[in-house]
Amino acid sequence: MKLGRIQSMEQYGVSVEVSIPTDDNASRYFGVPLASYGIQPIWIQIVNRGDIDYWLLPNAIDPDYYSADEAALLSGEDLPADKLEEHTRLFRKQALPFYSAAGSTIEGYVYATHERGGRLVEMLMKGRSHSIRMRFAVLLPTEGFDYEYSELRERYAKLDELPDLDIEQTRARLRDLPCCTTTADGTGSGDPLNIVLIGSGENIVAALNTSGWDFTEAISIDSIRRMIGAAMEGNAFPMAPISSLYAFGRKQDIAFQRSRSTIHRRNHMRLWLAPFLSEGKAVWIGQVSRDIGVKITDKSPTLTTHIIDPVVDESREYLLDSLMHTDTVARFAFVKGVGESSRDSPSRNLTDDPYFTDGLRLVIWVSREPVPPEASIDLNWNDSVDPVLKGTAESPPVPAAPEP
Repeated sequence: MKLGRIQSMEQYGVSVEVSIPTDDNASRYFGVPLASYGIQPIWIQIVNRGDIDYWLLPNAIDPDYYSADEAALLSGEDLPADKLEEHTRLFRKQALPFYSAAGSTIEGYVYATHERGGRLVEMLMKGRSHSIRMRFAVLLPTEGFDYEYSELRERYAKLDELPDLDIEQTRARLRDLPCCTTTADGTGSGDPLNIVLIGSGENIVAALNTSGWDFTEAISIDSIRRMIGAAMEGNAFPMAPISSLYAFGRKQDIAFQRSRSTIHRRNHMRLWLAPFLSEGKAVWIGQVSRDIGVKITDKSPTLTTHIIDPVVDESREYLLDSLMHTDTVARFAFVKGVGESSRDSPSRNLTDDPYFTDGLRLVIWVSREPVPPEASIDLNWNDSVDPVLKGTAESPPVPAAPEP
């Protein structure tokens, strides 16, 4: 995955490049520590080779972005008066214009609110007859997020060395994967490996960020301290650490979560880069569940752990819903593999939480181009059971269609 480098896309003869400088680089360029003032400059270049004029809608990038003068005034509050005017001129000069005339090239910065670890940059440009919509996921080194402590970069750089499977080979391989996560030594049977995302790292991150999923901080003394504080005060912690589970002989490569009003409740997922490609695209095997409470346990290094919602299939469907809602699903399907368990005879994870499932894995092909829900293609490999009906036992489970 690109890390702070320039990313580019093109539509309708308009090419866009995006990059976010590190906090240190931004401080050196603008002469003040912008991150300390909550400002993150996003560099954008727009080359309009077409014959249509466009207006950039900056609210799509950040509805709380700063104007040039606002950013200069905020970040220059400690500067002497004779330096503030020069400081303001710099911010005005470097601001990105919003109007892109046909045949023109514009570049500059949008002064966004600061986000750690990286961010989604959504470009929305309105033309006379149509709009341009692009999504960029830009990761930045912070030494605070879980993926920075994994070997994901090195593993991702060797994608071309992996076997490339066609669609039916992919389906067969996904059925043969282990059912669940394990402990570090490969023993035990933990949360079910119930999701598969197919797409490049950049597209996966962009789709999840667009859908409200945040990066996860690494476990450290500082993050644990803040997590305990949030738990005691009943506050949210949008990037709270997630404990390590294991698959393919290693802990998760990257984790995401959708926080709620309190740290006790969140949706979270762990992803592992699979040792194979599908039709030239990276495959990410994962586990998704919903945290609904906290309990004391001696099976966790922090002596506490979240309690998962036993209806894990609803968490799986939640992921599909969140991605469809933001037009990022090209295709989807359900493949057998996890194994069925019922409310009367549930499976249990490594911290002894019960769960039950129809035994299917959700497979999502992520799209970088917007795909409305009605255009997402269901490959009809299997029919999933309505998790609400199964969870309340109001209706008998719907049998999955047999696979060849």
